[in-house]
Amino acid sequence: MLALKALVASPYRIRTVLAAARRADEARALVGDRAPVAVRSDAEVADIAGFAFHRGVLASADRRAPPEPGTLLRAGGTVVVTEGLNDHENLGALFRNAAAFGAAAVLLDPTTADPLYRRSVRVSLGHALRVPWSRTAPLPEGLGLLRDHGFTVAALTPAPSAEPLRSVAWPERVALVVGAEGPGLTEGTLAAADRRVRIPLAPGVDSLNVATAAAVVLYAKGAPWGA
Repeated sequence: MLALKALVASPYRIRTVLAAARRADEARALVGDRAPVAVRSDAEVADIAGFAFHRGVLASADRRAPPEPGTLLRAGGTVVVTEGLNDHENLGALFRNAAAFGAAAVLLDPTTADPLYRRSVRVSLGHALRVPWSRTAPLPEGLGLLRDHGFTVAALTPAPSAEPLRSVAWPERVALVVGAEGPGLTEGTLAAADRRVRIPLAPGVDSLNVATAAAVVLYAKGAPWGA
């Protein structure tokens, strides 16, 4: 239901809502006259969805073409840039953390997964529908647009040679670049970054989940509304 609330508050046009009978009144109250609400039993909802389903509500909506990335960069602030992030749950968690810590936008390279895939939307608690996002050109070439808009490009990496997080003095406009778990950022993207930043970890731990790492750095940088 949290994702449906986010959808109702988002700019995406709702096509229809499917609700189990036990959630029908709640779904109708949320959606109002924005879209029809089809009501079925729990078993029928699970059959229609095609996967084990327990929350009792599904919705479909029209896609919107993402804005040009330069449009999102004009406002400044902190943006998160992804390279090769192809796990839908990690991507959803990244959007949730971007919303929690005030990131202005999320920019996805062409090899990053679809943030509007149902699992990404669910894990993000609907914030994938609300945090501004767009696609960049392939990295590292796509980093040029960020510099054109005055952003310092900071690549997150566990490499010992990178700057420890606590020592970083952050400029006003920062692009935090994160890669997929396992391979991380490509060598070309690491080489093209203005600085490399690491989160010091306990001995024997080589890295953090990508969404967790982004959350730690976003928090350390400071949310725009205060400490």
